[in-house]
Amino acid sequence: MAEFTMELSDEQKEVRDWLHGFAADVIRPAAAEWDEREETPWPVIQEAAKVGIYSLDFYAQQYFDSTGLGIPMAMEELFWGDAGIALSIVGTGLAAVGVLANGTEEQIGTWIPQMYGDANDVKVAAFCSSEPDAGSDVASMRTRAVYDEAKDEWVLNGTKTWATNGGIANVHVVVAVVDAELGSKGHASFIVPPDTPGLSQGQKFKKHGIRASHTAEVILDNVRVPGSCLLGGKEKLDARLARAREKARKGGERVKNAAMATFEASRPAVGAMAVGTARAAYEVALEYAQTREQFGRPIIDNQGVAFQLADMRTSIDAARLLVWRASWMAINGKPFTAAEGSMSKLFASETAKKVTAQAIQILGGNGYTREYPVERMHRDSAIYTIFEGTSEIQRLVIARTLAGMPIR
Repeated sequence: MAEFTMELSDEQKEVRDWLHGFAADVIRPAAAEWDEREETPWPVIQEAAKVGIYSLDFYAQQYFDSTGLGIPMAMEELFWGDAGIALSIVGTGLAAVGVLANGTEEQIGTWIPQMYGDANDVKVAAFCSSEPDAGSDVASMRTRAVYDEAKDEWVLNGTKTWATNGGIANVHVVVAVVDAELGSKGHASFIVPPDTPGLSQGQKFKKHGIRASHTAEVILDNVRVPGSCLLGGKEKLDARLARAREKARKGGERVKNAAMATFEASRPAVGAMAVGTARAAYEVALEYAQTREQFGRPIIDNQGVAFQLADMRTSIDAARLLVWRASWMAINGKPFTAAEGSMSKLFASETAKKVTAQAIQILGGNGYTREYPVERMHRDSAIYTIFEGTSEIQRLVIARTLAGMPIR
């Protein structure tokens, strides 16, 4: 087990500086354009692929970093550049985590490379869990997967929504109900391979923020996938469902479902994204306060501005520490006995919203215009308190964990 430390190794610092350089030189100059276009920034993703950032190898190196700090460090630097473009670069990672968390070694080796493609033929992947009537309430999921034993195929029907890369992905990972009586415990995850008949893109959403990231509905109309596309395999699924039914008869002990496993693994990473956006806005505000003069002196000399900046920096550092702690615990197999993963996402998400709003206030009228990036950062920050579990859901998870109650 790696010791928890706040000091990055020389190798980690090199990676951090490399990522920061890419974010500063490639992502930031393109941010305003792709935000206005509201389109996937394929040229930027391809540049990331060429230098090795958008690749299975890079993602795996950071994901399996024994300190747990590889992924949060990477997320913070890329999202410091721009949240919308960064999400287009890392959005595939959520689908990859879904396979890593639930798949067999063969499935991991087969499908994750196809999610990324290569520098000459870039691909993306999508994780499809939310539905029009089942966002935070995963037990209300309606997408069904029925096993056709004669053909050893699963037949998927339903509609997914809010899917990053939905419809444009090469590989879709879809969470579906296999046993409705078990509620959220009766869910399983499936790979939908490229060009599978019956899968189509529905509505593409025009969003308040992260507009360079493609978000859309995914329609599943009698989508047939081979039995080998059930993540973890049927034997493992049957055993898990049997345990869930038995525990339900004995009083309903908690059983993890496939989507929950994915979100638990990714929440600290989302917290790191929020830290990156908050830090970016803070740095813009700090520089502005040091150079903007009113009444013959820089506005940072005014206590009202200086104290805001002090609170902003304190909150950012606190959020990063919570994210790093949760990430270290996760990689070292330490259970989240106090919902530390949810804590990190909750605090970092709320910090990003608050800090970006304070940055606009410090910049005054300039901050409210698109001539300065804090306006975009504030719009982008709103998503952190919504996706992969709203702030209200994080508080519910934390409260129920502390009370020793099951999380449904």
